[in-house]
Amino acid sequence: MATSNSSNSLSSTFYLTGIPGYEEFHHWISIPFCLLYLVGIMGNCTILHIVRTDPRLHEPMYYFLAMLSLTDMGMSMPTMISLFRVLWSISREIQFNICVVQMFLIHTFSFTESSVLLAMAFDRYVAICHPLRYATILTPRLIIKIGLAALLRSAFAMIPLLARLAFFPFCHSHILSHSYCLHQDMIRLACADTMFNIIYGLILVIVLWGMDSLGIFVSYMYILHSILRIASREGRLKALNTCASHICVVLILYVPMIGLSIVHRFAKHSSPLIHIFMAHIYLLVPPVLNPIIYSVKTKQIRQGVLHLLFPTKISSTMM
Repeated sequence: MATSNSSNSLSSTFYLTGIPGYEEFHHWISIPFCLLYLVGIMGNCTILHIVRTDPRLHEPMYYFLAMLSLTDMGMSMPTMISLFRVLWSISREIQFNICVVQMFLIHTFSFTESSVLLAMAFDRYVAICHPLRYATILTPRLIIKIGLAALLRSAFAMIPLLARLAFFPFCHSHILSHSYCLHQDMIRLACADTMFNIIYGLILVIVLWGMDSLGIFVSYMYILHSILRIASREGRLKALNTCASHICVVLILYVPMIGLSIVHRFAKHSSPLIHIFMAHIYLLVPPVLNPIIYSVKTKQIRQGVLHLLFPTKISSTMM
């Protein structure tokens, strides 16, 4: 019986949803989404190119920034194809196995991004509280280990959650409420006991995101304590300014994430547009805004962007 349920699930077709009630405007609605994806991809690729090609940026802070750009694209890119297939009326269908892969990528990179933000907080802590030991603590080997640990922790944590979906029968509606697959959306359609997935998913969010946010909070408590001990006002402002970009990026990830979790758990009967709007903000806003924030607030990144746009003019001013 379990084998039969598994084969039925694996061969199931699900149907994605665009913007309910606005189907005739889907082609027009796709234009701002195109612009957002284009800005996000170009911005993050620009950050990666600048960090890779500029030897002055071969430092821990910028390696972590490159990791953030990779996780931003890893979180948003899996949704792009299915979203435009729906908005351009190509097809609403998605096979179960493709849906699971999409879920795995979205949730894995979402957890990984949280871990990368924790690593960036640790980077700021070492830079401000232990500046003389910065290069000896954050070695390239340690940075690689941190990146791999963040990715593997998130990936392995998702496997039990998604593996159980193969054994769920979906005997009711196969219509998903988003234009891409999310775990909390799919288990709603299962006609089986989903208590393990609900509890495990909740524990996963509390443990992974909870530990990361606690680590970020503790890091900034130490950073603030260290900054307050700096004698000059100019020195304090300079130290705070090095953390400003990271604080903005943390808020951009965690505020929509908390909002989406609250909507899914406590506003289940609210308008579907609210759920869709919050999900798109969570997946699209960080990849779009993060490169802009670091380009504006970080002098080295800003110079790299200007050098890409106006290479001759910037080279002559630097000489």
